Amino acid sequence: MILATGVATATQRLPLLSARALPFLYLRVFPGVPKIGFVPFLYQNRMLTLGVSNKMVQSMEKCDVGIENTLGVVRPATEEHAEEAMEALKAGKVIAVPTDTLYGFACDACSLQAVNRIYEIKGRKHTSPLAICVGDVSDIKRFAITDHLPHGLLDSLLPGPVTVILRRGESSILERSLNPGLDTIGVRVPDCNFIRVVARGSGSALALTSANLSGQPSSVCIKDFENQWQHCALVYDGGVLPSGRAGSTIVDLTGPGKFKILRPGSAKEETIAILESHSLLEEATVT
Repeated sequence: MILATGVATATQRLPLLSARALPFLYLRVFPGVPKIGFVPFLYQNRMLTLGVSNKMVQSMEKCDVGIENTLGVVRPATEEHAEEAMEALKAGKVIAVPTDTLYGFACDACSLQAVNRIYEIKGRKHTSPLAICVGDVSDIKRFAITDHLPHGLLDSLLPGPVTVILRRGESSILERSLNPGLDTIGVRVPDCNFIRVVARGSGSALALTSANLSGQPSSVCIKDFENQWQHCALVYDGGVLPSGRAGSTIVDLTGPGKFKILRPGSAKEETIAILESHSLLEEATVT
């Protein structure tokens, strides 16, 4: 999409723009429009009609990235842009998305080329496994063994900031090229509407990992990984994420009747409380 170089007159039609580009257009065409911070009233109203909350509008202000970038790969993380994300994933591309904890790089988990691309972008060794993301708790059984878990456990944990480690099993539809040599898989159902809509529509599980160079701090704002936008087909802006940089709580549920916390993450205490309420016994906890 291209921004007109001249100031539009009353008789000119404005080109279609992404919602992220609208504030800059308003400032150019209507320089006298009053603003709330950096967001004009007209832009704020437009974003609200797209289903973006005041809170997200304000967080987008805090993570403003500039017009020269927003007219490239950046889109708002709203449902009206989900179809474009699905098509990119089906084409084997890597996209960046918000979750309920951190920003992540995502691709089709069944595309070896796309999975390899994520490892290249992160500078990550292939011996470090990737988790998958699905749209709904009911999808998990397509990719991992859940029969040994107490009834209702997964629905109590998810959607939420938790990664559950499960065994794949022979019936898993995951490609064996994902995390070769491992018979387990980490599964996420984030409490984030955008990525869940995209995962449902992709027709597959998404390979998901944090949007940062390996060993570097995780990203709570798209500007945190701005140097890596060039490697993504699309970058979806959900504003500044409020959960800090702790990431999801990782819990091993491969053994019947027991659990093991592998990473405390952002929801350790809540996760343990849910697991114990379902009569699971803790093996050992990372402190």
